[in-house]
Amino acid sequence: MTPKNIPVDPFDCVIFGGTGDLSLRKLLPALYHRDVDGQIPANSRIFSISRKAMDAGAYRALVEERVGKNKADIASWERFLARLDHIALDASADAGWDQLKRRLDEVPGQVRVFYLATAPALYGPTCARLGKAGLATPEARVVVEKPIGHDLASARQINDEIGKVFAEGQTYRIDHYLGKETVQNLIALRFANSLFEPLWSNTWVDHVQITAAETVGLEGRADYYDTAGALRDMVQNHLLQLLCLVALEPPRSFDADAVRDEKIKVLHALEPIGESDQGIIRGQYRRGAAEGKAVPGYQEELSDGKSSRTETFVALKVGIANWRWAGVPFYLRTGKRLAARTSEIVIQFKAVPHSIFPRSAGGLNPNRLVIRLQPDEGITLHLMTKEPGPGGLRLKSVPLDLSFAETFTGRFPEAYERLLLDVVRGNPTLFMRRDEVEAAWTWLDASIRSWEEGSEAPKSYMAGSWGPTAATALIERDGRTWHEEAA
Repeated sequence: MTPKNIPVDPFDCVIFGGTGDLSLRKLLPALYHRDVDGQIPANSRIFSISRKAMDAGAYRALVEERVGKNKADIASWERFLARLDHIALDASADAGWDQLKRRLDEVPGQVRVFYLATAPALYGPTCARLGKAGLATPEARVVVEKPIGHDLASARQINDEIGKVFAEGQTYRIDHYLGKETVQNLIALRFANSLFEPLWSNTWVDHVQITAAETVGLEGRADYYDTAGALRDMVQNHLLQLLCLVALEPPRSFDADAVRDEKIKVLHALEPIGESDQGIIRGQYRRGAAEGKAVPGYQEELSDGKSSRTETFVALKVGIANWRWAGVPFYLRTGKRLAARTSEIVIQFKAVPHSIFPRSAGGLNPNRLVIRLQPDEGITLHLMTKEPGPGGLRLKSVPLDLSFAETFTGRFPEAYERLLLDVVRGNPTLFMRRDEVEAAWTWLDASIRSWEEGSEAPKSYMAGSWGPTAATALIERDGRTWHEEAA
């Protein structure tokens, strides 16, 4: 079953940082696959903006080299390459904007998507120059990547600078996790089925786990990552967004602001992180083995050889102070150089209040709903059932598995494919609103400030493990176990 592809209005996509890794690894492949599927109108154009002096031919050669492996066929690839152009422009300088304006004005009234695949420090200055050059038309939208700032004050400053040029309805703060099929299916699972929503509360849910684990290390991002760490890089955006989608109240509709209004209520209800009772664990990987090969430790990967207290792993126990979730802990963890690459949400239901079965039948495991975001997207519900055969009653926990790959045929669009076309459509449902970003920073700021003012070192863990032992203790002292360790 292949979903119907709905074309969008003609548009110009202008990528600042068009020769960078994000553009070549994610954005251009995403646009190409949407072109292959017939969703991009014939007169849509893609402009790369960077300081590199190259013409359209040189840029297309670069894209051929870096992106060409994605080509489905020669005809579609040549059609896509013909859309590409490159304009040499320093986004931090005042000169050179007239050429971009001249090219965009060749097709007046067309939707303009300005994608800022740059350092966050350039978001404000770039928007200011777009406004000064007369490029921020009513049909324009601006897309900015996380992180939006490094704390609440800087996030507000960036949002203020963007807001001077682009209205909130024109501003798209992208989190690619929200474009994943399974994340969106979480909304469908809860609100399109009568089975789960009555159970989705502290009456029936024991706890929730949210994990985003990576096997990779710094991958050339040392300069950025060492100033950010796992809390800023992953928790403030990805994990908190997933938490909001799990915990939000039923919105009145699937309208963008209706959904985001409920998400902001969750963020405002988050209980303060308990530093004193070890409600947060920070770790940093040391030399070990990942994906079958020896890998260096974090300190060794830093180019300048300095000693760093930046956390590459964090685990948190989070409470939500409202009627639905009071007393239900949400355990969040994320890290680099962990044992497996996996992102998942686990809803652990409460155990049955009384077992009628004899001990010889075996123990009763609580029901568990596992929503896999990556890899192998799907949903698994673990149920207790009787093992077949004679010789007495024996109970076993078995999975009911919905694998997207097995259920739906054809290729699954990547998250950026969906999100980019949502920008063109003017649909902000899967993007962060300004108040969401600032509420998340408000919640995290005190913990980050306390950590940076202290002298405690992050807890060491071996590359290729599931993180520091303190993270295991965080959940096990409550009589619970991380999902991977229980499997």
